Amino acid sequence: MIVLKLGGSVLTNKNSSRAEINESNLSRLSCEISRFLDNNDEDLVIVHGVGSFGHPLAKEYEIGESFKDSEYLYKQIGFVRIENEVKKLNFLVCEELINEGIPVIAVPASTIFTASNKRISQANLDKFKQYLERGYVPIIYGDVVLDDELEMAVISGDQIIQYLAINLNADEVILGTDVDGVYNKNPKVYENAYLYERFSSLDDLDVFEDNINVDVTGGMVGKIRELLYLADFGINSIIVNANIENNVYKALKQEKVTGTIISKEELNEI
Repeated sequence: MIVLKLGGSVLTNKNSSRAEINESNLSRLSCEISRFLDNNDEDLVIVHGVGSFGHPLAKEYEIGESFKDSEYLYKQIGFVRIENEVKKLNFLVCEELINEGIPVIAVPASTIFTASNKRISQANLDKFKQYLERGYVPIIYGDVVLDDELEMAVISGDQIIQYLAINLNADEVILGTDVDGVYNKNPKVYENAYLYERFSSLDDLDVFEDNINVDVTGGMVGKIRELLYLADFGINSIIVNANIENNVYKALKQEKVTGTIISKEELNEI
């Protein structure tokens, strides 16, 4: 089974103050996934980020931060506004995938996950398993969920892929983002940034702060943390640039592609 994550930076204009979808990327990636599934019978789970559909509102309402009792209704309105916006994005993503002949079925994170201090603490994956058994492609996305300690919290798509990969016994995780993989420092800031073909420790990052995109889910370092945790369980991941045509298709096919393998195995074992 493969867990495929499509980043919010790829599907949306993540830096926009308005919710904007990247239609050309969505269309192309839907075609790449369809081509893969036409000739392969692997189980596939898709996770997508929410980018400009969720992050600005989550920051505005400070979801996951402590608040006074008098602010509860305000926080509730923020919670449901975010939920409504990310559902809109998911509808558009599902619609494009369905048009390509992919039997995707949305499983909102808010309906199956509960968090404790911003980490997934409980989940019911029965629906995931039932859909997979019947040949559907479950699709889930970063979302707001109830939190036992904080009342409400944001659960990133990166945290979701970690949880699903472990609990659904995934064989492979593919993360499609807006850079070629893991660099020793932010390639958008430093021209001499070095791309790792294989990465096994955060200690290898030269400039830790500049590898963190300022968003509510931790940016690239947040992604790496989740994938390194998977590596502890023997589940390898690859990060590729989903803005480049056929990169996701090649990764799905396990063909050679520019990217970074996240693994704690010896190089000759991969």
